[in-house]
Amino acid sequence: MSIRHLFLPTALLLAALTGCAGNDQMNQPVRTGPGVTDEAISLGVLTDMTGPFKGTSVLRIRGYELYLDQVNKRGGVCGRRVELKQKDHAYDVQKALDGYFDLEPQVLGFIDVTGQPMTAAIEPDLMQTRALTVPGSWAASLLGNPHMMIVGTTYDLDIINGLDHFKRKGALNTGDMIGHLHLRGSFGDNALEGSRFVAENWDMKISEQAVTETTANLTTQIAALKAADAKVLVLSLTPPQTAAAVGIAAQLGWTVPILSSAVSYDPAIMQSPVAAVFAKQVLLTSPVAPWSGEARGVRELRDAYEQRWPGEPGSLNSVHGYTVALAYVAVLEKACEKNDLTRDGVLRAFHETNSIDTLGLTGELRFSLVGRPSATQSYMSKPDVAVPGTLKVEQSLFESELVKLKGTRAR
Repeated sequence: MSIRHLFLPTALLLAALTGCAGNDQMNQPVRTGPGVTDEAISLGVLTDMTGPFKGTSVLRIRGYELYLDQVNKRGGVCGRRVELKQKDHAYDVQKALDGYFDLEPQVLGFIDVTGQPMTAAIEPDLMQTRALTVPGSWAASLLGNPHMMIVGTTYDLDIINGLDHFKRKGALNTGDMIGHLHLRGSFGDNALEGSRFVAENWDMKISEQAVTETTANLTTQIAALKAADAKVLVLSLTPPQTAAAVGIAAQLGWTVPILSSAVSYDPAIMQSPVAAVFAKQVLLTSPVAPWSGEARGVRELRDAYEQRWPGEPGSLNSVHGYTVALAYVAVLEKACEKNDLTRDGVLRAFHETNSIDTLGLTGELRFSLVGRPSATQSYMSKPDVAVPGTLKVEQSLFESELVKLKGTRAR
């Protein structure tokens, strides 16, 4: 008998054992935790439905609902439908805490926690409960929290990419002054880091003004930045404040280019008296595509949205919600493959996710690089009332060389 024949039974035995092991894993019961039953997986939404961010919140939830409808129609995750449980905090920290402690035992994780003060208030408890959470924020300070899923670029990288766009268009040159009006807190402070990094590396200057969410009159701050002879104005504010700031600049006859993070924009602005100024001067930088984008993922989203809500306009915030839901479900499906829908199982799947292709909704997402943004490319858009969603793509996904440099220094 040949050596080959002597080893054949052993090889067949190993193959059989391997096959049995694979079948055993597939037949193992799925481990579950809070928010998971035999029929459903519940995810929490703790957002602002009646406060300053209500316009963007409602449209973002539409995005969640649309993607989860699609998931549930194809069988859900691990044979379970994925559903949302929602609470409105009206941008009030105490209401957010009350809503969080009500929702937390009922959900596997949070697909949305809107507002920096609210996120900061619940963050210590999240470290204990280990619930994977998507903050309604792209603040770089959250990257160090292993329970936070930041979908896309951070505020500083968006601002760097946006200022690079101005530089390439000739609106910003060596020695110029960058004016930046920002909210105190993780959003505004992180966006300001982007302006400071640009000024430092391109031999420019920066003039800074800071306000809070309750600052109503921005005339003093805008006038000071104009007096400093800023060549571009960067705004990191709430949507109502952004509209007010742009209007004040117009009243002062200040016609410089204006850069704003997409979180500071509400489509309703294009129905206001400052719409024409927005269309002329403002550029919005964002981690996700605007509603009018032509990437495959956006086209498919628009078609599905029109079927679900005929005649109802979507927005960049709808795209954001859809993208977040896509990313969260991808992590849940990865956890399902390991038969582990506990919170720890979902966290492990999150940290092992090194590539999600969103078909152009955002840049390729990678959550496996600890402490680093999941993407580094930004979209640039111009407000345009004639375009669906009121934003027209000025430049598709783009990454500045300065963003690459910042990433190198961070490592």
